[in-house]
Amino acid sequence: MTDLTATLDTAVKDALAYVRTHDPDAGAELAELRRRRLTRPEVVVVGETKRGKSSLINALLGVPGLSPVDAAVATATYLQFVPGEPGARAWLPGSADPVTIDGLAGWATGEQRARRIEVSHPAPLLRYVSLLDTPGVGGLDPAHTAVALAAVERATALMFVADASAPLSKPELDFLVAASERVDAVVFTLTKIDAYPGWRRILDDNQALLRAHAPRFADAAWFAVSSALAELAVEAGPDDQAALVDASKIAELQHALVELAGRGHQLSLANVLRAARGELARLESAAHDRVRAVEADPVRTAQLRAERAALAARKRTESRQWTLLLSTETQRARVETVGQLRTRIAGVQLEFSERIDAGRGETLTQLPERLDTELQAVAVQLSDRLEETFAQVGEKVLASVFDHDERAQMLGRLNATLRHAMDTAPPRDGSADNLLIALSAGGIAFMAGRGAMLGASVLAVGGGLLVPVAGIGLGLAAGGYVLYRRRVQTDRQQARIWLRDVLGEARAALADEIANRFTDLQYALSVAVDDAVEKRLRDLDAHIADIDAAAAEDAAGRARRRAAAQRELDAVRARLHATDAALGKARALTPVPHDEENR
Repeated sequence: MTDLTATLDTAVKDALAYVRTHDPDAGAELAELRRRRLTRPEVVVVGETKRGKSSLINALLGVPGLSPVDAAVATATYLQFVPGEPGARAWLPGSADPVTIDGLAGWATGEQRARRIEVSHPAPLLRYVSLLDTPGVGGLDPAHTAVALAAVERATALMFVADASAPLSKPELDFLVAASERVDAVVFTLTKIDAYPGWRRILDDNQALLRAHAPRFADAAWFAVSSALAELAVEAGPDDQAALVDASKIAELQHALVELAGRGHQLSLANVLRAARGELARLESAAHDRVRAVEADPVRTAQLRAERAALAARKRTESRQWTLLLSTETQRARVETVGQLRTRIAGVQLEFSERIDAGRGETLTQLPERLDTELQAVAVQLSDRLEETFAQVGEKVLASVFDHDERAQMLGRLNATLRHAMDTAPPRDGSADNLLIALSAGGIAFMAGRGAMLGASVLAVGGGLLVPVAGIGLGLAAGGYVLYRRRVQTDRQQARIWLRDVLGEARAALADEIANRFTDLQYALSVAVDDAVEKRLRDLDAHIADIDAAAAEDAAGRARRRAAAQRELDAVRARLHATDAALGKARALTPVPHDEENR
């Protein structure tokens, strides 16, 4: 394994040097990924809803019921399991500091709207590796996929969980392809083998689906396990325990994860190399276009000129329409959000007015604390609503300007530049943690990139343009407590006046914050559209210029150009080949079941 470490390290250095030379922004992003220090390996558990991920984690840790099972996991919540004394703490939107919690099930199901929950436990496996349980990636809620993809950014390795009830679905396969772009090692697990006697046929079907849709994993090994039998083993007597443990096959998977943990540094290098490969593939495509340009094909030239003219014409004739649509959509969404805020605050006022009318003594005394909790909940719900609204507005505006391929091509490289701008920009006064909103060519996705290292959440529409927006935090100000104790005491009339004043101030503060957020969004989207169009025009101009220059050359001149372009293409392909060779060797890092080893 020492030789493999040297091989991966050399391949990473060479790939980063090549990418940095040809695309400094992409090179800087990869270099940042390379600099991240691995404090302890983390395996992120992903898979379709109801595939048994939480039960599997409980079985691996030997603690039945630790991760809530059979619960509708919150859209924006994932559970991180770390070593330590039993306990849990949660991170809420708008707050940089975690809160200690009881009743994990309520928090994990979304009742409390936590962004992340850290669960500590002295389970033996956690001495070696942390586990991260994500929401399901399929079903009816695409935001679950978004949060799972966010968690993938933290992964040293992935554990992909399917069950024996049915073959892999298309959402699972699509997620696997997306998730594995930056994570090299994937451990495949098939659960519920005790409940489905025909699980081997399902396993064969899954392997066939991987060969067809994700050929990188065509030969991947699978761990077939039963969490239910492992849970029975925990509670069984000594006579039955060994047989149940053996039948569950959980121990073999535990050993595999410990093996992975011991290869954490090598896995991190492989992950960087996997990300670099994506950039090299993009550079290969660009180099291939330059080779084609030398041919000075008149049909290709005519196509490019027509595309350039059409885009320039759209910019002249439709830019005002784009701006109007952006203004209309943001204004509509802002008014709708403010209206929802008014309705929410009115509901709080009605509820607490009824408490004042019915309450006495201790009920009135505790009113400020209870209102503080309620206002924090309002802020959390508003943050969630803003995230959804921003994604919808951004996707609608960008989709009106570009088709999917255009957006992917135009906005693909804006992330690195804008992420740097976000990291160096000062936060707006009064912000708690930074919330980054990204707009681009795909669907909604949470991702923990550079922003997450700074304690931020990240919302993405596909992974393109990033817009900095501060997280919302709201609670009862200290002055509210003082004023209550000074004016109210047990006077219901004064309590009603106090409640009206406090909620009026809260509504005004949140309405101002909403206006600021939509101003940020409108500006960022406007820049995204303008920059994307200009970038595409520049790319087309450069390509056409290459073709024109080649056409103006004599045969010898074109031959020299062709040779230079071909050398560039050969160089990037050679770097891709070396990268693939190193990644091929990195497959040895992923453990396989013993029966696979013996085949």
